[in-house]
Amino acid sequence: MYREAASTLRHSLRRVASSSSALPGAARFPAPASSRFLGSAAARGSCSGAATVTERPASAWRGLATMADGSSRFGHVLTSLPKPGGGEYGKYYSLPALNDPRIERLPYSIQYLLESAIRNCDGFQITEKDVENIIDWENTAPKLVEIPFKPARVLLQDFTGVPAIVDLASMRDAMARLGDDPGKIDPLIPVDLVIDHSVQADVVRSENALQANMQREFDRNKERFAFLRWGSMAFNNMLIVPPGSGIVHQVNLEYLGRVVFNTNGILYPDSVLGTDSHTTMIDGMGVAGWGVGGIEAEATMLGQPMSMVLPSVVGFKLSGKLRDGVTATDLVLTVTQILRKHGVVGKFVEFYGEGMSELAVANRATIANMSPEYGATMGFFPVDHVTLGYLKLTGRSDEKVEMVEAYLRANNMFVDYNKTQTERVYSSYLELDLADVEPCVSGPKRPHDRVALKDMKADWHACLRNKASFKGFGVPKEQQDKVVKFSFHGQPAQIRHGSVVIAAITSCTNTSNPSVMLGAGLVAKKAYELGLEVNPWIKTSLAPGSGAVTKYLQKRKKTNLSRKISGLQKYLDHLGFNLIGYGCTTCIGNSGELDEDVAKAITANDIIAAAVLSGNRNFEGRIHALVRANYLASPPLVVAYALAGTVDIDFEEEPIGKGKDGKDVYFKDIWPSNEEIAEVEQSSVLPDMFRNTYEAITQGNPMWNQLSVPKAKRFPWDPNSTYIHDPPFFKDITPTPPGPSSVEDAYCLLKFGDSITTDHISPAGSIPRDSPAGKYLLERGVQPKDFNSYGSRRGNDEVMARGTFANIRIVNRLLNGEVGPKTVHVPTGEKLFVFDAAMRYKADGHHTIVLAGEEYGSGSSRDWAAKGPMLLGVKAVIAKSFERIHRSNLVGMGVLPLCFRPGEDADSLGLTGHERYTIRLPSNVSEIQPGQDVQVVTDSGKSFTCKLRIDTLVELAYFDHGGILHYVLRNLVKQQQQQ
Repeated sequence: MYREAASTLRHSLRRVASSSSALPGAARFPAPASSRFLGSAAARGSCSGAATVTERPASAWRGLATMADGSSRFGHVLTSLPKPGGGEYGKYYSLPALNDPRIERLPYSIQYLLESAIRNCDGFQITEKDVENIIDWENTAPKLVEIPFKPARVLLQDFTGVPAIVDLASMRDAMARLGDDPGKIDPLIPVDLVIDHSVQADVVRSENALQANMQREFDRNKERFAFLRWGSMAFNNMLIVPPGSGIVHQVNLEYLGRVVFNTNGILYPDSVLGTDSHTTMIDGMGVAGWGVGGIEAEATMLGQPMSMVLPSVVGFKLSGKLRDGVTATDLVLTVTQILRKHGVVGKFVEFYGEGMSELAVANRATIANMSPEYGATMGFFPVDHVTLGYLKLTGRSDEKVEMVEAYLRANNMFVDYNKTQTERVYSSYLELDLADVEPCVSGPKRPHDRVALKDMKADWHACLRNKASFKGFGVPKEQQDKVVKFSFHGQPAQIRHGSVVIAAITSCTNTSNPSVMLGAGLVAKKAYELGLEVNPWIKTSLAPGSGAVTKYLQKRKKTNLSRKISGLQKYLDHLGFNLIGYGCTTCIGNSGELDEDVAKAITANDIIAAAVLSGNRNFEGRIHALVRANYLASPPLVVAYALAGTVDIDFEEEPIGKGKDGKDVYFKDIWPSNEEIAEVEQSSVLPDMFRNTYEAITQGNPMWNQLSVPKAKRFPWDPNSTYIHDPPFFKDITPTPPGPSSVEDAYCLLKFGDSITTDHISPAGSIPRDSPAGKYLLERGVQPKDFNSYGSRRGNDEVMARGTFANIRIVNRLLNGEVGPKTVHVPTGEKLFVFDAAMRYKADGHHTIVLAGEEYGSGSSRDWAAKGPMLLGVKAVIAKSFERIHRSNLVGMGVLPLCFRPGEDADSLGLTGHERYTIRLPSNVSEIQPGQDVQVVTDSGKSFTCKLRIDTLVELAYFDHGGILHYVLRNLVKQQQQQ
């Protein structure tokens, strides 16, 4: 099926070996076993600075992944960074050396894009014009100019990481079929994967909860975990953090974040693209990072630049300081509401002002974490003295911190509030006096619906009576005060609207912040001393994102530390907030089942039950199917609401409960002052806690280490597996690219209107029994109770292809108004599942296309939204407009994106979707230009002109090869042949 075609495209990928940079302070950590190089003593550049590094031949270090060898076209600004005592830290690409006054006015976040572009400028993937566009940001950003960006590293979690490693494993097989070394397929930049999305709050209120939940996690996910463990040993430049270690973003903040890299003597800022939207948390530490889809992440791993619109930047000035009793959670919920109102979708937000000096990095990270909730690409906090202090607190070495400061100062990327600041230019401006922030929560259905704590009772009653909406449940007046009595394990119990049934201290958003975690412990301590209890039917849980949290909350015991440990965990345990696991739990819906007695009381009486959690998202149905009111709150407020047992309370006027002396206990009686929290934090949060935590996780845990995995460079695929499957992307790959091919007499598989999102396209949620994916699993002996979700089966292309376009709410105009995952098989007129129709077309040798309207491919479920259509045999998508990243992903999978001319669409051209479509392309890629006109001819006699939405020469190279991963494969082979 592949043809040889001459290609005049310039520049092939060259081999890039592993980074030898070290995490600040890494020399004090042991080398993680999972980051070793097979066949080499070299150690990956992350957490293993103590490892011996054996250099590879010079030719192995050259490449496009990160041009850290001084080969950029801006080599004339490569400058030595001297050490104070003699010698040098290394060399760096100096922004001041460009002598351009526009640069010093750029937002710090844009300077990170500029530095990357200068360092990686090769004249092909990144050009001098790209550099000029960034320098001229004030004028180019309003024009929505696209630029390429190469981050320093990639961050994955297990749900999104599995398909990425599946692709890499399959590429190794393809490399072998091409007669080359499979071991060449490795990430070309550092990749960190943290397994954190699989633990559930099954067992709570038990000293054994941690171990019991971990055992269940391994029982459910043994096959996926074994595959990931194989990947941890088979791939260089990849660190996989085992289950039970923490939440990806907290581990990134406390351990993985470098702030400044030193690779082969070249210094450059840390930056990261992650496959989780809350990757932005690292922005609080001055590392530029945000979330992307799986294909972008895979492409980035393999040395390709990410295409992005040069963003506008909102300058957010902070002044003053937080009042006593106000937490970082109150601040982030306030900031989220302000930014949602301002409108920051697709923009960077950069924080500055004198208030920054009063804002700890943990508080900054809390704000940065919720960038997706306020809609920004990043919520960025430039590095300053506060950042340096945090690096030391979390165990980074003094030497590394000194290097970070020296580099950033030299490159004018460090903020020193003791000096006069150069005024930065922003696209728009906001300001907040921190003293104006008041205690609050957000809910009941959206994270930006902030409610002041003093208004909570009134707001709750308004929500009950308001018609069903984001702020309403439509409960009839006569039903609003009903009380439901039930038996809880033989004990009398009762619930009503607003009763708390889930109280969870969860999510990296808050558990990375010692002040609010210790605040929760102090609330528990005061409540315990006063004799307050939490109702036993409330599902309470504590799932921090790092073992360091346990260390500073743990019970007092003999220690070699110089100061005492807080000893607050025992009070949390007493109230039912036992440690249940280290990972994403309630915040992502892994809240486990409610007790059967509670569930029956809710469902039988249509109770609007409440959850209070220290998370970042609270959309209806996300936390638990039976819990319709979900409030985001600080960890100490989670404890307070658990004690109250309801959200229907005015904490200023009503008692939380009665103490052991029979007297009323009020909120003020249990709420700690900022001074109390600071005192405990000062004596309890110590650098050795972080060092010891991360020394331990690099060694794995018994369940992880006992997983039996093959010790081989190539993965032995199990054909019977329904979780991990060898994808067909590279089965027939040849040494030469196939070249462009025309689409001949294609049928229309689907015809859409406007705003078809990646959530419509990509498989998501549960797997229905009667769906193509459900039938596939049943045929292989999987019972419906074991179907799990599409997310858990992302490593199996057979399941995912069957789930593509399977959204039950999708509207396909070929069905004349019927909603659902079916289409019309045009030759026969039969109505079939989309997958079944696509397979029939493929079996008969027919090409297919998709017709669509505006904004095709918006949304964040990106990787399988491009992989799935390709596997269904879709050769082209013709739309009025595309979401930027999805368009790029289609090209990356070899699917042709075309746009109707302005003012035209399928309806205006009279296209019914029952025609056959021919799209003629030259067979030689040198005859194609990005953005050129393409003629589409139908068998009905109608023809029309579209714009080819392959936008750059780099994308044209990908398309010539049949996809981005094919491009990488062939160029690795070509490089070997040239050596």
